[in-house]
Amino acid sequence: MSIQLLENTYGESHVRLLRVSRQEGRHDIRELSLAIRFEGGFEAAHTLGDNRKILPADTMKNTIYALARQHSIEPLENFGLHLIEHFLTYNLQVSRVVVEASESIWGRLPHGGKPHPSAFARVGDEKRTAHLRGTRARTEIRAGISDLEVLKTARSQFRGFKKDPYTTLQDERDLILSTIINATWLYTEEDAEFGGLWHAVRQMLLETFAEHQSQSPQHTLYTMGEIVLQNFENIGEIHLSISGRHFNLVDLSPLGMDNPGTVFLPSDEPYTVIEATLKKTT
Repeated sequence: MSIQLLENTYGESHVRLLRVSRQEGRHDIRELSLAIRFEGGFEAAHTLGDNRKILPADTMKNTIYALARQHSIEPLENFGLHLIEHFLTYNLQVSRVVVEASESIWGRLPHGGKPHPSAFARVGDEKRTAHLRGTRARTEIRAGISDLEVLKTARSQFRGFKKDPYTTLQDERDLILSTIINATWLYTEEDAEFGGLWHAVRQMLLETFAEHQSQSPQHTLYTMGEIVLQNFENIGEIHLSISGRHFNLVDLSPLGMDNPGTVFLPSDEPYTVIEATLKKTT
């Protein structure tokens, strides 16, 4: 019997950093968490214990900090490209570098009716994400958003669905639609204006969610993806995942009161998950 080593990777995860850009009268901050993975000729390390082709994962961490000192980390995609170029240039044994990055979003504190120049507050759980897979021939770049929580109290219904003996849900003509949006999209070029595009895609997702006359969460998810692909030539594919929160109308009749869609009980679990990938075709 023979044993064959199939796929193997290694790297460093959860490398966290805060970068402060200091300008006269104003500071800007970026907080990132990154992971690096190498693919390549590492068979001897596994089968023979020969580490001559293994760049220590600790060196990957140090490289992230060094390049963060030398380069801007905004946008995420460009910083990821710097990392991939560096590792492929100095490590001939590496065939592919994978970079995953997420950015925690901070906003400025108010001060005297204006944004404070050097004090910040975290903006919820939302994160900006990037995923890059780079070889010496090409790099695949995906950007994204995670944990973007949204809610609307109009323009949403859910009716005409399949029912069986265990179905208790009734048709809803005017319901609260609340969800957490996770989205990733694939760029068709490696030199796009990543920062501006990310903000534009995020804004389009939010506007579509707000204004769409939703017949179901699936209907809204598809429409958000469709509009992004229709409006951005350099985005070829988008994956969307939405996790719905439920808001149940509180029964106030035991208190002798009606409840005409005014008081609701939020429920986090269980929750609905809907996912889809949309891709342009020619």
